[in-house]
Order: sequence, then structure tokens, then C-alpha cells
Amino acid sequence: METSAAIEIARHTLLSCGLILAVGTIAGLLAQKIRVPDVAVFLVAGIALGPQVSGLIDIQAGSPLNEIVLLFGASYILFDGGASMRFGVLKQVWITIVVIATAGVLITAGIVSLAAHYILGIPLIVALLLGTTLASTDPATLIPIFRQVRIRDRLAQTVMSESAFNDAVGAILTFTVLAAATGSGQFSMAHAIADLVRQSVIGIVAGAAFGYLAALLIAHQRWGFLAQYAPVVTLAAVIGTYFAADGLAASGFMAVFVAGIVLGNKEAFGFRMGQDELQKLDDFVLTTCFILRLFIFMLLGVQVDFALIGQYWLTGAAIAAVLMLVARPATVFVCAPPDYRARWSFREMLFMCWTRETGIIPAALAGLLSGMNAPGAEMIESITFITILMTILIQAPTTEWLGRKLGLMQPGES
Repeated sequence: METSAAIEIARHTLLSCGLILAVGTIAGLLAQKIRVPDVAVFLVAGIALGPQVSGLIDIQAGSPLNEIVLLFGASYILFDGGASMRFGVLKQVWITIVVIATAGVLITAGIVSLAAHYILGIPLIVALLLGTTLASTDPATLIPIFRQVRIRDRLAQTVMSESAFNDAVGAILTFTVLAAATGSGQFSMAHAIADLVRQSVIGIVAGAAFGYLAALLIAHQRWGFLAQYAPVVTLAAVIGTYFAADGLAASGFMAVFVAGIVLGNKEAFGFRMGQDELQKLDDFVLTTCFILRLFIFMLLGVQVDFALIGQYWLTGAAIAAVLMLVARPATVFVCAPPDYRARWSFREMLFMCWTRETGIIPAALAGLLSGMNAPGAEMIESITFITILMTILIQAPTTEWLGRKLGLMQPGES
């Protein structure tokens, strides 16, 4: 009996998912044993399974499975990260978050663009495309790291919140520059700022509305009739929030993060969950985030193209070094000190300088530029992957070490 093409694709996909789950579980255990964030080990494991090494898994970046994993995985991890935020902490540091997530992205993009212009000898407009693509940090990478590395709440929540809000800024800047590069528009800072404000307001309102609705349905004394189905409600809330914001041309990622903040701070609205339901929800979220994190970073590793990266590995490494060692420190030391309410210490700012991992958000932007045949798209995609590899494999494993050296671990974790 002949097997249809659809069944063959399904069998191949199921086998690939099984391998990812099996290898990823072992990789997660290894990461726990050697005390490094698991995203770095997942990335290496994905490379080992991919077509460039063993050839056991070959899932393309444009495949439906990969797109679903990236879209839903990043959204759910952001939702979980938002749920860990506390209003009391955010009130102390919101100025720093806003400044780094806006002006900070401009500073980073400017420094990286100038470096790319001189190192690669490319036109400034193409260098700007690269700079804006790399300018935002990645919440899907940073949130899991701070779930495992117990840095002081104020510092961890600032870095996570910044990463959640700056992806919209990076995307807006990238497509504004692209319009100028392709002759379909002119670079307009006023237009970019207006677009950012519009997206932010819509994203925050949509996220707050869906987060409040989810809290109402699972934790309200009278209306919380879905309390026993709280895990399912969170899944529906993440999907609904993302598409509501996206349908209104706002940042879906920003919206799901805000929804998580509202749900995570439900007590502030007078909502309470029973201890059993709360424990069930916490266990579900913990397991779901682990599985999604595992898939995201192993698939990212599977898709590493060494032939493409090999063309730009030296200059790409130089630009990544500028990003890590020049652009990020300049951003932090310009944007954080003016926030007198937060009173950041030198050690805290030094730690912020080292936590700017690049991951799926810049990778998605680079992929979109490639699909649009943007000027220098192949080069941008290559250097973006080099930067992802360097930041995740160098910065992520050393986060806990640096936190301990600087005395910034939570009490009992030193």
C-alpha cells in the first residue's frame, strides 16, 4: 500500500519532534548538572542533530512547524516572563526600562551600523539595516535564563522587561530603514516615533484587557468558573492576545507580555486562586515553557548554515564583539544613570552590559529581510546568526558566574 506524501511528511515531522524531545530532555539535565542556562546547551544539541553535522533532523526555517514553534513559543515564554513581574518592582525601574527600550535601541543600532559600515565597507543604508536588525535583545532567550539564574528581582525584572518592549522598537526601525533603502519611502524619525507610540498603546491595552479577562475567569470569587481549567485559559489567552494586537497592527509580543503582567499581579485586582489550582497552573506553565524553549533553540541550532556563516565569520565576529563590548555598555551607561529613582550601582549596570543575548526576534527580522530581497539580506542573515551563536554561547553560560562575582544573586543564592 502506497503511503501518501502527506502521511510521509507527518511521519517525518513526528519523528523529528520525538528526537528533539528525547535529546532535549537529556540536554536539559546536562545543563542542570553543569549549572549553565539550558538555552545554550539546546542550541549546541540542535547543531549536532542538524543537516550540517549528523543530518538526523532537517526542518527548514520557513516550514510550518518551525513558524508555529517560534510564534507560539516566543509568545508563551513572554507571557510567563510577564507573569513573574511585580508591580512594586516595575514602579521603581519603569523609567530605565522605557529609556533603554527606546533610546537605547537607537544608540545600539547607531554604533553597530557605523562599525558595520567601516568593517565590511558596505553602504551606510545597508549597515543601518544590519544595525537595526541586531539592536533589540531577545526575551525568549533572556526570560528562561533569569528563570534559572537567581539574580536580584529588581535587576532581573528590568532586563526581562526591557527585552520584551524593545523588539517592537527594533522592528519599526528596521522596516523604516528598509523603506528608505528600497526607495519605497524616506526615513522619518517622527513617523517612526508615532508608529511606536501607536503600537505600544494598542499592545498595552490589548494585553491588559486579555490578561484581566483571563484573571477574571480563573480567579474571581464569582466569575472564576474556569479555575480548574486555568492552564487551558492561559493557552487561549496567549493566542487571543497575540492575534488581537497583531490584527490591530501592533506588537503581539508586547501585548502577551503585558497580559502576563496583569495575570501575574491578579491579587492587585482583588482576585485569588485556590492553592491546588495555583499549583496546577504553575506546574503546567513550567513544563510547557521548558518544552517550548527546548524546541525553539534546538530548531535554531538545526538551521545553522555553516557554509553561509563561513563567508562572514571573521567580520561577523568583529561586529558581534562591537555589539557586546561597545554598543551595549554605551547604551546602559547612557540610559540607566539618569534614572535617579532606581539609583543603579556600577555593579548592576556592569551586569546589564553583559545581558543582551540575541535570539529569535533578530533572527525573525533577518529572515523577513531575506524573504523581501532587501539589500544585503544574505550578509545580514549570516551576521545575525553569528551574533546569536556568540551571545548565547558566550554570555548565557557566564551569566550566573558574573552575577556571583558582582554579588548580585538573590539572598541564599550567593
